[in-house]
Amino acid sequence: MKKALFLLFLLPLFAIAQDKGIHFEHGLSWKEIQAKAKAENKYIFIDCFTTWCGPCKYMTANIFPQQEVGDFFNSKFINVKLQMDVTEGDNEEVKKWYEDAKAIGEQYSVRAYPTFLFFAPDGKVVHRMVGGGEAEAFIARSKEALDPTKQYYVQLAKYEQGNKDEAFLRSFALTALNAYDSKTAQAVSKEYFDTQKDLFTKDNLEMLAKFTRTSKDKGFAIFLNESAKANKILGKGKAEGIVGSIVSNEEIYPKVFKKDAGAPDWAVLQSELTAKYPKLADELIAKSKVIYYANKKDAENSVNSIVAYMKKYSDKASPMDLNQFAWTIFESCKDMKCVEEALEWSKRSFAENQDPNFMDTYANLLYKLGRKDEAIAVQEKAVSLAKDKKPLEETLNKMKKGEKTWN
Repeated sequence: MKKALFLLFLLPLFAIAQDKGIHFEHGLSWKEIQAKAKAENKYIFIDCFTTWCGPCKYMTANIFPQQEVGDFFNSKFINVKLQMDVTEGDNEEVKKWYEDAKAIGEQYSVRAYPTFLFFAPDGKVVHRMVGGGEAEAFIARSKEALDPTKQYYVQLAKYEQGNKDEAFLRSFALTALNAYDSKTAQAVSKEYFDTQKDLFTKDNLEMLAKFTRTSKDKGFAIFLNESAKANKILGKGKAEGIVGSIVSNEEIYPKVFKKDAGAPDWAVLQSELTAKYPKLADELIAKSKVIYYANKKDAENSVNSIVAYMKKYSDKASPMDLNQFAWTIFESCKDMKCVEEALEWSKRSFAENQDPNFMDTYANLLYKLGRKDEAIAVQEKAVSLAKDKKPLEETLNKMKKGEKTWN
């Protein structure tokens, strides 16, 4: 009896804890949700998620349960979680929404997750957001759903009704891009760029960079043929980076990573690429080899391709590249000369920004080279800077005990 009374005493506390975050509706159909929103004069918030989506899970576990998030959404919206994929473990409530989930996904082009849709109390869609975020930023973004001057679908209607003002086209093109409405974004951006007499302003080049996704886009020829002029404004290597990424995605990766394809014929690929992009072919093939062998978990060829790339293109490697290359060498290379080279790459990776994970790579390389005291000092600093200290602390403890930190 005492135990039962104790549990009864705790029930209100559980209820309070559960009510802190967003209250999502259960047991109602889409039509009933719309009717409730109209009756209560509230907007509708739909979290379009999938069971496999990492960011979706993060929002559900860490953001939606927070007090400030619940306070905002519960006061303004009728809230719905809508599962967009189908799994064997789906319960009856999820199954009842299958048809509506499919229709909503098709009607509003839900292709990335999480996508958040917002509807006015009258049931008309007014806004969309893609991608989560921390509580404060997520609330700030969501407030735009209540502001007619910022609501995505209201802006889309203005565009479709013929608003061709230069400033509006620029603003709406960026809004459409952020909303993952790529078809609209490309169409609006093209109209905007057509109004511009000078594309080599900082604002226009930065915008071109965002909208240059394929070799057919307006900015591709500019970044390919006038890279030096563009780089003076955008920064060293920016134009080549944009072009290189597009060429790799269009000309190399579809062939290299083709399903059931055998080992790539690198000589043929290089010949084909040289014919189309002679100035880029050598570097892109060298970088593609690095990516290919890493993807295949081919340790020996990974090391060889990284060393070959760095001998010719060390100055082109980004901090992220430098760290990844150095870590691969740490894990896979038994030649200490190779490890010494990787130590210098690693040091460069955090020269301008003391990323604790990059520092961890450097400390591990020092440790593998037998420079234990230096390694421990660097690792201790990395731990002090890290938000997630546990994995770095585990490595630090191994170093202090003299244990191997590699397999």
